[in-house]
Amino acid sequence: MAGEEQFTALDGAVPGLTVDVQAVDDAPRYHVDIETDDVAAEVARLTALGAEPVSRWLECHTLRAPGGHLLCVVPVHSDHETFARSARTWP
Repeated sequence: MAGEEQFTALDGAVPGLTVDVQAVDDAPRYHVDIETDDVAAEVARLTALGAEPVSRWLECHTLRAPGGHLLCVVPVHSDHETFARSARTWP
């Protein structure tokens, strides 16, 4: 994420995806960021599927999936052309 020093961008690591690594003061783990143009709707969809809210930082919502993994729902950070071309809609 541009302008956030705790993140390191892995530009080009996975074609078509934005991949960032975040330094945290916690146990090693990974999580998935879900980029969306409607954060509130995506959080509602995921909580209806069993995810539980954990925290919120700016517009980023951290949720815990039923299996225990963390995930973040974030607003669009990709350039809009890439997002429009690559975005998927899930039921």
